[in-house]
Amino acid sequence: MVHRIIEWSLRNRFIVLALASALFVWGVFSVQKNPIDAIPDLSENQVIVFTEWMGRGPQLIEDQITYPLVTNLQGLPKIKYVRGTSMFGMSFIYIIFNDNVDIYWARERVLERLSTVSRTLPTGVTPQLGPDGTGVGHVLWYTLDAPNLDLGEQRALQDWYVKFALQNVEGVSEIASFGGFQKQYQITVDPNKLLYYRLTIPEVIGAVRANNNESGGRKFEMSDIGYIIKTSGYLKSLAEIENITVKTQNSIPVRVADIATVQMTGETRLGIFDQNGTGERVGGIVVMRYGENAAAVIDRVKAKMKEVAKGFPEGVKFDVVYDRGELIKESVESIKHTLIEEMIVVSLVVIIFLFHWRSALSIIIQIPITLAASFILLNAFGISSNIMSLTGIALAIGVIVDNGIIMSENAYKHLAERYAQWEQQQKQL
Repeated sequence: MVHRIIEWSLRNRFIVLALASALFVWGVFSVQKNPIDAIPDLSENQVIVFTEWMGRGPQLIEDQITYPLVTNLQGLPKIKYVRGTSMFGMSFIYIIFNDNVDIYWARERVLERLSTVSRTLPTGVTPQLGPDGTGVGHVLWYTLDAPNLDLGEQRALQDWYVKFALQNVEGVSEIASFGGFQKQYQITVDPNKLLYYRLTIPEVIGAVRANNNESGGRKFEMSDIGYIIKTSGYLKSLAEIENITVKTQNSIPVRVADIATVQMTGETRLGIFDQNGTGERVGGIVVMRYGENAAAVIDRVKAKMKEVAKGFPEGVKFDVVYDRGELIKESVESIKHTLIEEMIVVSLVVIIFLFHWRSALSIIIQIPITLAASFILLNAFGISSNIMSLTGIALAIGVIVDNGIIMSENAYKHLAERYAQWEQQQKQL
């Protein structure tokens, strides 16, 4: 079989050259389409289920949320195992699927199961799926350099402006905010006054919720003009909360201000983010989706950040603290230089070793064709151009020319023997 392939190739050398050229062009196109990253993605094929039930201890979270979820999610198809973690106010479930399972198919199966399991959980508890990103999906971290804004204003700017803008970038799964204070209205109830007015905490909570609402009426026409009736009852200031009536006793309303102190403050924090010892900062983490080109996503995010920065208040700007794009560029450039150097050295060794330009050219031309064809296989198997894959290609350059050298020497040997036999026959004649 091998002899027939070699014979056919020798008889149809132009067809072979055309096929090799087409393979090279296809390989060059694959190089441009191949995702680029600094490190390979070796994370597990997992779906994260996050459940929040604030104010409850880890044991209660374990008994009423984590355990029911784990036991019900274990019956999903094509899973390896399910891990559960309980902590104060939060529960995390990690569902690990087989490596050949499509991640979005897996997320659909988890959502289907959660729709039935949620009924067994405590009232008001709703499990949520984590972002569709990998363990190495954190491609860029940034902070807001805003010396004229306090931490609450910076966090509001991040959550209500920057986050929404960057989430629209193609390839971005989530923008995770960190640092600063999340503003909230806080009502500090005096227990002695509650006892004096014979009130309870649920009554105070119910009164605040009932007064922070907007409802619609109906539409009516008058003088050929349609009017829409509605009530606007959303709370907008501390004074409005203080004036909410909790209960009426002896025709005297008991307001929130009579039993509690209302103030604007930040949500309770479990930690802070300090940058270079200069103080607290507010920022975000860009999480990339599965299978995306990290370098392309980072470039798109940076372009969007320039556009977003135009709407910042005066003196506010982005400060990138982690950028994998720089690591990707340096890593890929380093491997490219190594590949070029190896190709030059190997070509020189082949030329010097064979000392026959036609044989050397037939071997050297295999190097770029084989390298280009390898990217076709990388795309076929979903492997990105990273340090490990490119280093493997660099190490294989010597192996690429070995077979060519052996075949050339073998052909040269047989041709020399046949030529010697022909010369001997000529002398005998």
